[in-house]
Amino acid sequence: MTINDKNIRLLEKAKTLTTKPGCYLFRAKSEDDKDILYVGKAKNLKNRVTSYFNNSAKSAKTQILVSHIHDFDFIITNSEAEAFVLENNLIKKHAPKYNIRLKDDKSYPYIEIDMSSSFPRPVYTRRPRKGKQRKLYGPFTTGSNISAVLRVLIKSFNLRDCTDSEFKRRKRPCMLFQMKQCSASCVEKISKEDYRKDLDFVVNFFSGKTKKTLKEIERRMFAASESEEYELAAVLRDNLDLLSEFANQNFDQNVEMSSEKDVDIFAYYVGEVEIDISIYLMRSGLLLGHKSYHFLKGDSDKENEEIFQTFIFQYYLNSNERLPSLIISNLKPKDLSIFQEAVHESLSKKTTIKKPYGKYQNLYDLTKAHAGESQRFRVKNQNSPWVGLNKLKELLGLKEAPSLLECYDVAIWQGKSPTASQIVFHEGKPDKKFYRYYHLEELPEGNNDFAMMKEVLTRRLKYGRLPDVFIVDGGKGQVGIFEGVLDDFGLNIPVVGIAKERVFKNQTFKDKEVSGSDERLIIPNRINPYVLKKCPSLLKICVGMRDEAHRFSRKLHHKAERKRIFKSWLDDIPGIGEKTKKKIREELDLPLSELKKYSVKQIMESLGISEDMAHKIKDKIN
Repeated sequence: MTINDKNIRLLEKAKTLTTKPGCYLFRAKSEDDKDILYVGKAKNLKNRVTSYFNNSAKSAKTQILVSHIHDFDFIITNSEAEAFVLENNLIKKHAPKYNIRLKDDKSYPYIEIDMSSSFPRPVYTRRPRKGKQRKLYGPFTTGSNISAVLRVLIKSFNLRDCTDSEFKRRKRPCMLFQMKQCSASCVEKISKEDYRKDLDFVVNFFSGKTKKTLKEIERRMFAASESEEYELAAVLRDNLDLLSEFANQNFDQNVEMSSEKDVDIFAYYVGEVEIDISIYLMRSGLLLGHKSYHFLKGDSDKENEEIFQTFIFQYYLNSNERLPSLIISNLKPKDLSIFQEAVHESLSKKTTIKKPYGKYQNLYDLTKAHAGESQRFRVKNQNSPWVGLNKLKELLGLKEAPSLLECYDVAIWQGKSPTASQIVFHEGKPDKKFYRYYHLEELPEGNNDFAMMKEVLTRRLKYGRLPDVFIVDGGKGQVGIFEGVLDDFGLNIPVVGIAKERVFKNQTFKDKEVSGSDERLIIPNRINPYVLKKCPSLLKICVGMRDEAHRFSRKLHHKAERKRIFKSWLDDIPGIGEKTKKKIREELDLPLSELKKYSVKQIMESLGISEDMAHKIKDKIN
């Protein structure tokens, strides 16, 4: 059955669906027909599902999805709000390949306090946990120095900084108690009530009520000075300076509202290929930071709105984000009420969702502008070599982004004149002064890429300035050869291979969507090759090195082969001395097949030889 016949079958089936709201599940063809490709919701199941299989214009993303759909199921719900909830539960259960993933472009620091503890400890974390008695403050922006601020607050108010296990084991106060940086709550040198009073100053500080906290530290500083505890007073003075600076940068100078509410502001921007979503986060009336996400855009404005709605819903249900008292978003009034009902049903919590108004209008405009600027900046910089090198660092699990890369290629034809090239890129750009040619030994068996690559690498490793990563043109076999030679030399340098699908089409991978035109990065101990088009910058570096290696090795190979062939028949022509042979070789810049087409006069002129010598060459060629 052709793809077109399959779509006609699915379209006819979709036309028989109900017009009620619900969810639909697209399935791939498999032995048990259980592979879920995509889960979606619809106000009208019939209209929504038929739109995938009719002749309307579709994006490349949707065309790829449709090409893999073998069948579909559906589930009816009583309302659109129920469809929202059901869609989210199905996505969590099946993790469909084509649904959006809530993966942020970075993680943000929070301060977490478990209030269920007798003596709660403020903790710095990037992975906050849920819990009714867990207080969460943040997220704080990158570069806010929040970890240092937390340490200063803990010492200023003598709060415990030990883990729960250490806290339970301790039988006597630690050194921090002697240094007056801890109240030794582990051995009850302080009552729970007094400890909570000190903790409240930290809570107030991270809630934005910094003046009370700073005033208390100032009071303690003067008290220490009056008691002639000058060293303690100096420490508190320094702490006060650091906390005041942090408060000015992260609270007082940020956007401040009179409201004490926690508010999340959502906006999105649709570009040529992707949709960018930005979130501005207000806590206790203070703007503390933002988050950014991006996904492939939909086929229409309506689908883009659906992507945005689904994103907001999943943002709270599938992550540790707490639900604020107010959400600002430019959703349609009907969608707002449906969304509000769905959130309440899923989280058993209430929130107010409103369109931008009054004091929040400027913040919404700022959030929307940020979404557009975030996309512009990302697209403009996606080809930066640093993006690709950092991606390679991530794929190989390196501590630092590699800056020096080497790529190799072998050129040979019918076992003759084998050559190889060494290409060097520094910080993503060619470093031609370190390019190298290798003339290789002709082997009795003729073509043997593996043996020749081993010869190249063995010769190369005798010299210094080794790269951070080796790149080889080829698949698992070539990568294995490289690793074996490196192991013989006791070197632990990462090796990757670059190949098109044809190189590994006979190998078994879990990735079933390998396209013949797609370049793949072969990474040891990774089941699936990495699709390089996912990172244009890394694609540009790797393909650039591979193509340069091809060009360089073939240039030397053609030169060597021309010299070998030309020398063999020149030696058979009587009356040609060594000087004349050398001159002919230097002047000849075309293959013999082309030289055959030349007249005697043209041979004379192109090679700068006598008419008698040109006649001899012409006779020999013919």
